[in-house]
Amino acid sequence: LLVHRLDMSTSGVLLIAKDKDSHQILQEQFINRTVKKRYTALLEGLFDNKEEVGVIDLPLALDYLHRPMQKVDYSEGKAARTLYEVVQTDLEKKRTRVHFYPKTGRTHQLRVHAAHEKGLNIPIVGDDIYGQRDERLHLHADFIEFVHPVTNKTMSLSVKAPF
Repeated sequence: LLVHRLDMSTSGVLLIAKDKDSHQILQEQFINRTVKKRYTALLEGLFDNKEEVGVIDLPLALDYLHRPMQKVDYSEGKAARTLYEVVQTDLEKKRTRVHFYPKTGRTHQLRVHAAHEKGLNIPIVGDDIYGQRDERLHLHADFIEFVHPVTNKTMSLSVKAPF
């Protein structure tokens, strides 16, 4: 049973429960926001005059006229919060590698928070919805930490980004 989901073009760690009881325990951890997640993204540009570590708080709602796009909507949107940190800057290719730590789990949250002018204002490489198409979306769920539903031990799983 899937415990959480990734956007269709996002690669990386996905948590799956073996049975209903485990699923319920893991789901509660997501609902209570005790699961730690980290995503690696490659951005189509450089950070200019921006903090290399920060928080993006932009509420998101479905853009009904442009499905499946999400939009920043301060009146109808649901809270969406992302912490970010710059990991590496490639001056030659004019790209920036960042880590995202989502504190909420909205559809396209990281993609909108990267691309929106009130967010980082730099789309993720290969984002065909909020940026420009490339060979792939350079967004990867590379780390997750949760409490195992049976052993009650903290589990940390990671897989390196393929880009």
